[in-house]
Amino acid sequence: MADGRGGSHGATPNDLDAFWMPFTANRQFKAAPRMFVAAEGMHYTTQDGRQVLDGTAGLWCCNAGHGQPRIIEAIREQAGILDYAPAFQMGHPKAFELASALRDMAPEPFEHVFFTNSGSESVETALKIALAYHKARGEGGRTRLIGRERGYHGVNFGGISVGGIVTNRKAFGTLLAGVDHLPHTHIPQNAFTRGQPEHGAHLADELERIVALHGAETIAAVIVEPMAGSTGVLLPPKGYLKRLREITERHGILLIFDEVITGFGRLGASFAAERFDVMPDLITCAKGLTNGVIPMGAVLATSEIHDAFMQGPGHLIELFHGYTYSGNPIAAAAGLATLRTYREDGLFERADGLAGYWEEALHSLAGLPHVIDVRNMGLIGAIELEPIEGAPTKRAFQAFLNAYDKGILIRTTGDIIALSPPLIIEKAHIDELIGTLGEVLSALD
Repeated sequence: MADGRGGSHGATPNDLDAFWMPFTANRQFKAAPRMFVAAEGMHYTTQDGRQVLDGTAGLWCCNAGHGQPRIIEAIREQAGILDYAPAFQMGHPKAFELASALRDMAPEPFEHVFFTNSGSESVETALKIALAYHKARGEGGRTRLIGRERGYHGVNFGGISVGGIVTNRKAFGTLLAGVDHLPHTHIPQNAFTRGQPEHGAHLADELERIVALHGAETIAAVIVEPMAGSTGVLLPPKGYLKRLREITERHGILLIFDEVITGFGRLGASFAAERFDVMPDLITCAKGLTNGVIPMGAVLATSEIHDAFMQGPGHLIELFHGYTYSGNPIAAAAGLATLRTYREDGLFERADGLAGYWEEALHSLAGLPHVIDVRNMGLIGAIELEPIEGAPTKRAFQAFLNAYDKGILIRTTGDIIALSPPLIIEKAHIDELIGTLGEVLSALD
């Protein structure tokens, strides 16, 4: 007999079977679940009542910590006033307020904001804007997109096409045509770097080889993470981003910075473009825009990009692109409260001030068993472990499980442990996080 849901399965409280979890070893998780039921400040509360120190800002997104009162109240208030409004040919005040606030926070060249609902959507939007921009200027032959090996640009087809993480690509066919990749910048001589590595700026010159191969007139855009996060915290060598900017400008190619992770204070500035003093043509962002509380992303564009579309009769749609939830009222309210929290609590400055203490703590792990590299910048860091022969990723995953049991949340990618705590972290939290992680690493086989 069918139950009240119109099915015959029967409803069971906390049944784990129905949810196909993303980027998760589903069978392993469901055999021994790790459940969070509450969060406040720097800590999660587990289903069995333990406190777990958040060493990853959720998933690189809760930069202002958990349970921020301004954000909670903004969401509550907005939900009672205007829950939803369409963004196609209509508007509501909060979306325009947030766009202005984001413009004011961004580096000077960026004057316009296109709202999305995630980092993946921000990347798709930026790629489409780049293609349409060239066509609007009479250079419709520029259709080729250039990414980078080990790059992560979300999980939609455009993002995994320009992305360079093999496991994210290999099950999904041929992907987009006309895509090429720069080499990554993770080279052995930069092991145990503090801040930007000394070696590797020359790798940007590989773009000249790609231009010579395909012709500049065929290339629309190059997309890179200023600092690659999801692949395991790969830092840009000194001079690399500036060199990339010089080459793209010389050949009329747009440069897109994927700042979904590096945006909103992670490196001690509003955006990595500001931190590295290299201005691209488009910036993608998400995650920290709403502190991870409600899905929202954005693409920041210069006036040169935006104005190229503002031609022809005024009643015509300029860009045939957008989402049902672009600039959602509740998400916009959360975004405004989040940016206000960053500003009023001085969180970007706080992150910058703690960077030195964070660096020293991280590099104290350098001599532990199986540690083959430590690297850091801002409030982000990575500890790379020697893989177990024949069982890649297993050692780092065991570290993740053991760390959770000991009360800290870390993130692993391959055999790399990545750390990116909320910007509200205190020195005592850093001591606890790194001290506990040291115990975990010391006990690993």
